[in-house]
Amino acid sequence: MIRFEARAETHWFHEWIAVIAALVLTALTAALVLMALGFDPANSLHRIVVRPLASTYGVSELIAKATPLITIGVALSLGFRAGVWNIGAEGQLVVGGLTGGAVALALYGVDWFWVLPVVLVGGALGGMAWAAIPAFLKVRFNANEILVSLMLTYVALLLLSVMVHGPLRDPDGFNFPESRLFHDAATLPKLFDAGRGHIGFIFALVFAGLGTWMVKRWHLGFEMKVSGLSPRAAQFAGYSRNQTIWISLLIGGALSGFAGVVEVTGNIGQLVPNISPSYGFTAIIVAFLARLHPLAVVPAGLLVALSYLAGEAAQLSLGIPGAMTQVFQGLLLFFLLGTSMLVNYRIRLWRSV
Repeated sequence: MIRFEARAETHWFHEWIAVIAALVLTALTAALVLMALGFDPANSLHRIVVRPLASTYGVSELIAKATPLITIGVALSLGFRAGVWNIGAEGQLVVGGLTGGAVALALYGVDWFWVLPVVLVGGALGGMAWAAIPAFLKVRFNANEILVSLMLTYVALLLLSVMVHGPLRDPDGFNFPESRLFHDAATLPKLFDAGRGHIGFIFALVFAGLGTWMVKRWHLGFEMKVSGLSPRAAQFAGYSRNQTIWISLLIGGALSGFAGVVEVTGNIGQLVPNISPSYGFTAIIVAFLARLHPLAVVPAGLLVALSYLAGEAAQLSLGIPGAMTQVFQGLLLFFLLGTSMLVNYRIRLWRSV
C-alpha cells in the first residue's frame, strides 16, 4: 500500500524544483494531447508558443494579458501568505472596472491630465469597497471569506450586466449592451504601436516591487506572514488577526479593482458585459506558481499569459477549440498541486500485516 509520510525538513530550492517539474510535466502532457489530436507535437508547440512572441504585436499582446494577472497575483500572494483566502478577485476586478468606467463616463468630454488618475483611483476604491464586504462578515460574524468572496463574484457580474443594459448604456449605440467609448483623456497610453500593451504593465511591475519590499522590509509583511503560518503565535505576539484580515482583503480588493479599471481603460476602451476572461481566478495559479513571492509573480504572470496566447494561436493556426487555454492552465495547476505535495511529503510503500 501507499502511504504519505511528512518530511522532517524542506529547503527553499525544493519549492522551485517543484515549479520546474510542474512546467515540464505540463509541456509533456500538452504535447501528448496534441499528438492524440493528430498533430505533430514539436511543430505544434512551436507554432502556438514560440511563434506568437516573434513579433512586436505578439509581445504587446502578452504584456496586455499579463498586466491584470501580475497585478492581482501580487495582491493574492500577500493575502495567501497571511492565511486570508480571497477567492473573489474576479468580482473585485469587475466592480473596479465598473466604478472606474462609470467615473470615466461621468467625466466624458473633460480633457484634463487629472482625469485618468481619478478614473484609476475610482476603480481601486470600487474593488476595495467590494472586498470590504467579506472582510466585515469575516471579522464580525466569522463568515468563511472563501465562500463570501466567491459568491460576490457572481453578484458583481450581474451588477455589471444591469448597468451596461441600463444606466450606462450608450444612448447612440443602437440598443447594444455597452457604454460609449471612453474619451482619450480616460484611456491608458500604449507602449507599442502594434497590439494592446499599455502603461498598466509598468504599474504592475511597481506593485510587484512594493509587494516585495513589504514582505522583506516592512514589519506589516512579517506580521502577515506570522499570522498565516501560526495564528496562535501571532496572537501571543500581540498581532491582531482582525487587522490582518482587513488589510489583506482591502489590499486584494484595491489591486484587483485597479486591474479591472486598467483592463477597461487600456484594452477595451468601454464597458461591456464581459470585461475579463477570468483573470481573477487565473491569478490564483499565478500566485501559487510564484510560490507566493510578489517579485516572482512577474515571470509567473508572463508565463500564464502565454497560455492565453497559446490557446488563441491553437484555435487560429491548428483549428483547436479555444477551450485549450483552460486545458493548459488546468494542467499547470494540477501538476503544481501534485509537485507541491511531494515537497512536504514523501511516498512510502508498505505492506499491511
